[in-house]
Amino acid sequence: MFHLQKATQVTSADADREGPETLLALAEHYRYPPRPAAGPGAAAPFVRANMVSSIDGAATHDGKSGGLGGDGDKTVFRVLRGLADVVLVGAGTAITEGYRQPKPDDAFAELRQENGQEPAPALALVSRSLSVPPDYPPLSHPDTVVLTCASAPADRRAALVDAGATLVDCGEDDVETSTLIATCGDRGRPRVLCEGGPSLLGSIIADDLLDELCLTTSPYLAGGRAGRIAVRAGDGDEDTAALKAMTPAAIITDDDGYVFTRWLRHGRSSIH
Repeated sequence: MFHLQKATQVTSADADREGPETLLALAEHYRYPPRPAAGPGAAAPFVRANMVSSIDGAATHDGKSGGLGGDGDKTVFRVLRGLADVVLVGAGTAITEGYRQPKPDDAFAELRQENGQEPAPALALVSRSLSVPPDYPPLSHPDTVVLTCASAPADRRAALVDAGATLVDCGEDDVETSTLIATCGDRGRPRVLCEGGPSLLGSIIADDLLDELCLTTSPYLAGGRAGRIAVRAGDGDEDTAALKAMTPAAIITDDDGYVFTRWLRHGRSSIH
């Protein structure tokens, strides 16, 4: 059971954790901002990230973020995918976490139809090196795209194309974050859900492109050497990095002790 808190008001869902009433209530809570049916605003991406960490900031347990999750986290994960046009994820993270092609979810079919969305979100894999096994199942799906750069190894590019993959260059020497986000909009997938990994999210944050962070705090202390939810390679002294202000929007808790928070960038809100 979820307990929704906005400001000082707390409400409780009466349905089971996976019940349709709970799913639709969460879908309303997490809805993307309304957008025009046509025109420039229809293609403007809204970038949401969904991440999980332990109480002490670890982003993984036993090498996977899934090791920190619980039933409530899986439900929120399902809802956020049910609302998104595209799941944006680093290729390495997708392979490590065992990603497969997102499938239509009957619970959100009517809502997606009302929003003019495809039955399921597309999958966008980000990879500068193209170190993706050619037999990775989602590659050949027509809704999957690999976002890379022009300097990616030619032999790996050829191998992935031969495997049926769709590749889009988003920069010359590196994958430019602003270009890959714009590409999602250009391909008709403006409701962007970033699921990491930390390097990709770190780049999105550094370029001030993150509109919303949905953060699950797992009720565990992890210790160890696990990394954070966002990193940016090559930034040098972390104390010189600019802080990115976010506004707390809402808090949800579940009966297992998980805390689900939403943080919104000023001026880009899906809360009304």
